Amino acid sequence: MQGYRGASSGGRRRGRVIRRKEMPLWQELPLLLVVAFCLAVLIRTFLVQAFFIPSGSMQNTLAIQDRVLVNKVVYDIRDPLRGEIVVFRGTENWAPEQPATPVSNTFGAKLGRTIGDLVGVSRPGERDFIKRVIGLPGDKVACCDDKGRITVNGEPVDEPYIFENSPLDQPPNPRQCSSRRFAEVTVPDGEMFVMGDHRLVSQDARCQGPVPIDNVIGRAFVVVWPTKHFTSLSVPDNWKSYAAAHPVGSAPLGAPPEPGPDPATTAVMLPFLLSVGVSARSGLCLTPRRRRLRP
Repeated sequence: MQGYRGASSGGRRRGRVIRRKEMPLWQELPLLLVVAFCLAVLIRTFLVQAFFIPSGSMQNTLAIQDRVLVNKVVYDIRDPLRGEIVVFRGTENWAPEQPATPVSNTFGAKLGRTIGDLVGVSRPGERDFIKRVIGLPGDKVACCDDKGRITVNGEPVDEPYIFENSPLDQPPNPRQCSSRRFAEVTVPDGEMFVMGDHRLVSQDARCQGPVPIDNVIGRAFVVVWPTKHFTSLSVPDNWKSYAAAHPVGSAPLGAPPEPGPDPATTAVMLPFLLSVGVSARSGLCLTPRRRRLRP
């Protein structure tokens, strides 16, 4: 019996679960905030950035003060496609669309702008623009056909997303996109032809010239704020049909590029999955602690 009791006691000791000491909440919460801030900085720098819509050049697809998420890695995998909405840095020919606003230089305002720049929720710079891709390298873009539509490589394109189009009777102006008509433009190699959906007010490639693809910051893929405007920004069906029938001008084999799955979702979710793994590894969690009732 003594041997039996000893074996039983040893078994209990060997089977005893050693619990890690829980970190106090006042230590755990600041650590989680630092981890979340670092993840936000990494996501903003390499993966996804929030972009504030400052003007009405993309109405009604995008409204003023909407916030969109921009995938910054998709064009490291493939080239832009016609019909996609992209954020890019304009060249010297591109005039700022939003009026200059006074900026506060108080310490709090500077600190807020710095933090906003780090996590990607600040206002865009004067040279940051958001437009829709119309033409790619080698494409011939012009306006208009007999129905007032743009043509790409001689083929008219229906654009149901246009909010207000520019007038047909307005004479072309090389420095002001006030006319719908413009002479045929052959998009140079390494550049793209972009236009706003609100053609009446948009200042775009019609009068300011094509933009280098290297200037692209990323692809806008979803509207996240305000919540009532939440929607994905996919390629319209008319551009999908056009791409299927008309390859990119510079494509070597006469076939359009076939992009793989858009890595936007993966780019957003991967850091969060990593953070969950790190938290589980270190024993950090936000589950409420159970209070022990004293007898």
